[in-house]
Amino acid sequence: MLQLEGISKRFGALAALSEVHIDFAAGEVHCLLGENGAGKSTLCNIVFGVHEADSGSMTLDGAVYRPTGPAEALGAGIAMVHQHFSLLEDMSVVDNLILGQGRGVLKRQEWAEKVRALGERFSLPLEPFARVGDLSIGERQRVEIVKCLMREPRVLILDEPTAVLLPDEIAALLAVCRRVAANGCAVILVTHKLAEIKQVADRVTVLRGGVVVTQSTEPEAEIDRLVEAMIGRDLGSLSGVASGAVGAEGAVGAFEASHTPDEAGEGAEEVVQIDGLTVRDTAGAVRLDNVTITLRRGEIVGVAGVEGNGQSELGLVLAGLLPATEGKVFVGTRELTRATPAEVTAAGVGIVPEDRHRVGSIVAMSLTDNLLLNRVERFTRFGLMRRGAMRRTAEAMIGRFDVRAAGPEVPFSSLSGGNQQKAVLARELETEGLVFLVASQPTRGLDVGAIESVYRLIREACARGVAVLLVSSELDELIGVADRIVVLYRGRAVGTLPARPENRPAIGAMMAGHAQ
Repeated sequence: MLQLEGISKRFGALAALSEVHIDFAAGEVHCLLGENGAGKSTLCNIVFGVHEADSGSMTLDGAVYRPTGPAEALGAGIAMVHQHFSLLEDMSVVDNLILGQGRGVLKRQEWAEKVRALGERFSLPLEPFARVGDLSIGERQRVEIVKCLMREPRVLILDEPTAVLLPDEIAALLAVCRRVAANGCAVILVTHKLAEIKQVADRVTVLRGGVVVTQSTEPEAEIDRLVEAMIGRDLGSLSGVASGAVGAEGAVGAFEASHTPDEAGEGAEEVVQIDGLTVRDTAGAVRLDNVTITLRRGEIVGVAGVEGNGQSELGLVLAGLLPATEGKVFVGTRELTRATPAEVTAAGVGIVPEDRHRVGSIVAMSLTDNLLLNRVERFTRFGLMRRGAMRRTAEAMIGRFDVRAAGPEVPFSSLSGGNQQKAVLARELETEGLVFLVASQPTRGLDVGAIESVYRLIREACARGVAVLLVSSELDELIGVADRIVVLYRGRAVGTLPARPENRPAIGAMMAGHAQ
């Protein structure tokens, strides 16, 4: 149906795609697999008309296809669901769907019937007149998919669609992919999750460095080969954490052999007590509701939950960036309930925030400055910065934590996402007297190699006795790395279970609000 021949695209000196040959067939789910920067999104954006290829050609049903923008792509029957939704929260489902359709006189009731009919046909149930702002993340994604399906596309592109979904919602979405393909549509699914490929892919194309390195029509039988093609090295060379994160059994896999839940902190002293923590926003709404968590020395406690259930507020309180309304936080014998960020650092607490750009770094400053943000005073004498000493310290940290950059004085913004995250981790792990690390979404947006480095650093900190609170929206990740998992739902800690694969259904149910 859709053929791409010799597609190349450069952004300045960067070759995002180089001589890509690929075809997408009707009635097929075709997965694009690759690390960050592999060219997957660039390829999809060329197909959808967001970018124009520098060279190469595309044909759709045998005719030349060269869209000058998304509107032309939609007109040709190609639709795309992006990672970030484009819905107006104060409007209803049906009004969001009507926007931009441009089909003469618009009758809301007729559109509502279309929504219900499509929902029934593809198992995408929606209430047409519900306010979008009141919907769950999974329901909002259904709206985006229905918006595409209303155009009866011949090609449907889904870019990392499961990143913020519950386990049950992921299964439902993959079933939708199969139904849409069975209806004759070519489905292009961009993902880095091997479990999803096993469940839904008819074909897989692996991109690395902007080049197609392999394809498979039997992905379930060739998972290891696909992963090795994606990362450019043998799967056995990965650590237990990383190989578990990408291997055939999802995020559990090989890590089990070296990690038994609860063993790390069993019998160790409690070093962190979070007792009855409550946070209300300026409107009086409860964001955290009487949350109690304890951590032992050398233990990783995971915090699971769909985004928006209090995880962000918990991290901000522990960082000293948000005052708690009620409750207490102790690290050792020091109370930090209403401490400033400087007092938090002085107490031996390292903070890896969920937004490494807005909170965790100053991207306009150098790598050196960012590595030493929490200890600038050590390099100040008589009001002057000792840049030579700062540079030497930064160089040592860059080597120790394998931060890959052209030099210590390069702008922080020039680093890849993985190296930015390693730099933030390096700074926080070098906190003087570190006893407690709060890591919020530390692998978000990172590729396999960077994920491996992040969790190696975290496990090394645990081996030194540091207690770690790991907040992640990836349940498989928590099961593979944590000792215990606390589930937050609507701001409450609704349950705690050992991080074992057999507890995955129960944890997923609690994330959805079904108490165990």
